[in-house]
Amino acid sequence: MTIHWIGTGLSAIPGLRRLLQTDAPVTVWNRTEAKARAELGDLTDDIRAYSFEALAEAVEKDDIVVSMLPADQHVGLARLAIDRGAHFVSSSYVAPEMAALDDEAKAAGVVLMNEVGLDPGIDHLMAHDLVADYKLQAARPGDTVRFTSYCGGVPKHPNPFRYKFSWSPLGVLRALRSPSRSLRGGAVRDVARPWDAIEPYDAPLPTPERFEVYPNRDSLPFLRQYGFDPDWDVQDFVRGTLRLKGWQEAWAPVFAEVETLSGPAGEDRLREMADQFWRDNAYAQAEPDRVVLFVALQAERDGQTVWHKEWVLDAHGNEKGSAMAQLVSVPVSLAVQAVAEGRVDAGVHAGVHDPLLVADWLVEIGEIAQHMAKIDHLR
Repeated sequence: MTIHWIGTGLSAIPGLRRLLQTDAPVTVWNRTEAKARAELGDLTDDIRAYSFEALAEAVEKDDIVVSMLPADQHVGLARLAIDRGAHFVSSSYVAPEMAALDDEAKAAGVVLMNEVGLDPGIDHLMAHDLVADYKLQAARPGDTVRFTSYCGGVPKHPNPFRYKFSWSPLGVLRALRSPSRSLRGGAVRDVARPWDAIEPYDAPLPTPERFEVYPNRDSLPFLRQYGFDPDWDVQDFVRGTLRLKGWQEAWAPVFAEVETLSGPAGEDRLREMADQFWRDNAYAQAEPDRVVLFVALQAERDGQTVWHKEWVLDAHGNEKGSAMAQLVSVPVSLAVQAVAEGRVDAGVHAGVHDPLLVADWLVEIGEIAQHMAKIDHLR
């Protein structure tokens, strides 16, 4: 069995180094061999120039293909894995085209594991843990339930722009034009632009801190993914993005301009803005970043809160890499090990929900974060 790890970009190195240090049989693929050797040459000589054709010749039955490439390349790699009787792992969301491969993957006896990074990934672990805990301890049909999952990468040392970029800002700008769907007050809330739904969030850190948060993507499919009981009265269910306090004010001119952009000319202008932001607000060499993640579940009965727990994570970049890179790639490496050990069933998966894997992985994540705790708000 060979692990084919494709891509050695900014978010890949810590987890890949972790795998290599276990003496796992890893072949590293990267578009530029020299860049990969600069990062990993002290641990391995098995580094190859990536092309789909070269990979296709190398992948064999029971191998594991790990993609740290852009999400639009995952389905093609997953199909290759199925054809070869190999497994597939990525940190990206399950696209409809990936979900459609479930029957083929099961028939071939292979695992297509996705959503095992930070967000999506670690947030899923925390959500599954909270739901399982609540079901075991307190859940009753008819309970009023509220759930929030907020994650963000922010500068450890705040700047006037209240944000810094560790890779091209273009993706962040495009995301500002994306709608979201969530539950608030028992009703579906559709938001056309993130800045229309920015709210404060007071985080229960050792030193309390206020952030700003907005909903992202479509939260509603995760009700089923997290195992919410249809008999619960779910009033709030929001997966969102965290930003530093003051972000809304600092970015107000950006929001105003993005709102006016459309068509090819609009895309050109977004690229110009991205280039300028990269020049003005990129992380300096070795400058530490910060990742914050808060996942909370609260239940009420007869007007009284009967259960309320929250996972809290605060991580900073260090000599092992940025917080973002560690929290994305280390869970990927854990998923690779779980697949290699046969701990995941065949088919398409969005993260893991097995209680033993969830518990094991949360322990590993706790070794990365400067602060990580599961808080019981009723104590």
